[in-house]
Amino acid sequence: MSSTFTLINPATARPIREVGRATADEVDEAIARAKVAQRSWAALAPVARADALRRFARVVEDHVEELAQLEVLNSGHPIESARWEASHVAQVLNFSAGAPERLSGQQIPVAGGLDVTFHEPYGVVGVIVPWNFPMTIASWGFAPALAAGNAVVLKPAELTPLTAVRLGELAAEAGLPDGLFTVVTGSGSVVGQRFVEHPDVRKVVFTGSTEVGVEVAAGCARGLKPVTLELGGKSANIVFDDADLEAAAASAPAAVFDNAGQDCCARSRILVQRSVYDRFLELLEPAVRAWRVGDPGSESTQMGPLISASHRDTVSEFLDGADVAFRGEAPDGDGFWFAPTVVLADRGSRIAQEEVFGPVVAVLPFDDEADGIALANDTIYGLAGSIWTENLGRAVRVSRAVESGVLSVNSHSSVRYWTPFGGMKASGLGRELGPDAAEHFTQTKNVFFATDA
Repeated sequence: MSSTFTLINPATARPIREVGRATADEVDEAIARAKVAQRSWAALAPVARADALRRFARVVEDHVEELAQLEVLNSGHPIESARWEASHVAQVLNFSAGAPERLSGQQIPVAGGLDVTFHEPYGVVGVIVPWNFPMTIASWGFAPALAAGNAVVLKPAELTPLTAVRLGELAAEAGLPDGLFTVVTGSGSVVGQRFVEHPDVRKVVFTGSTEVGVEVAAGCARGLKPVTLELGGKSANIVFDDADLEAAAASAPAAVFDNAGQDCCARSRILVQRSVYDRFLELLEPAVRAWRVGDPGSESTQMGPLISASHRDTVSEFLDGADVAFRGEAPDGDGFWFAPTVVLADRGSRIAQEEVFGPVVAVLPFDDEADGIALANDTIYGLAGSIWTENLGRAVRVSRAVESGVLSVNSHSSVRYWTPFGGMKASGLGRELGPDAAEHFTQTKNVFFATDA
């Protein structure tokens, strides 16, 4: 490692430790080791790969509290959320462990012989992880990729590498072969770029901003390399006049302020039918003011700090000239704190169009169902969203018409490891999680066996 990077605790603004930045040569060495390890891993019986992933899951389960405390320290996630995230990694591993024995090909009827297909692993997969959910998003890439017979080189975000580094160590403790799952810390311009450019990395998974995702996709295209992209969002929380307004208002803070709004699925726009707009705001205000922001190590905290001082400045800029309806409370003093904020926005305004990635929600009225759908789709993004209505027919119509990849009705839930996840439009390309997750890390090979003499 030719240089280091200082990690900062976002709740205290104090240094944590130094982490090395890998050079291009060190990245290439990790890829070379992964290529060697992958051959033996892919040659194992499916049940052996499954057993290895279950061992890895058990080791993670034994270290949930340690991983959670690391995430509190490095990312400022509330401890309750961090424990869920660490447990989620083990769950994704266990779920993925079912895939090796189920990656079945097809036998296709043909004349004069037998035609069969096989799911072949790509080889080495590069996974590039963002800083907002370091553990969970990492597992969405590495677990199904390993299940499919690939090796993985993983780059965590520079700001939040600690849990990924520890997961790499736990993989070794669980007995995964040397080089099979390697965590490489460093900058995107070096480590991430090598994943994109190196010919032995045969697929890339990237989660991050749409702007960087476009560059990753362009780089992969030059190498004819498949890529999965999970990018930005400006998701809508659509509240119709026949909805349970109390439930919708009570749910809204968690839908946008979870992880301090640093969530690509955050419902950062609340679209309310005009006839109930005023009543909804009356119900929303006490829910926002009650949202508990504070020490992420406290069991009662619902929201911690933003990730950095510079990011806090970026979020603050969105409030310049904004019509702030009301705010919650946040600690003073050290740390990158920001109070939950509700803004009354106009259509086409910056705050109604761009991803804030902070605890700020824009509220806009709409007139009828068609207008609500049009407003929900009035953004370049299409990741997630919620629909609040007691009318089943409307719920079906609106969920089909809203251009987003992950929607929930009368809920703000977005992610379940056993259901597909991914965006439309500028929010991404491809899908993660779900029953076909491991298959997305394979290539289909077709083989014809002639049987005629």
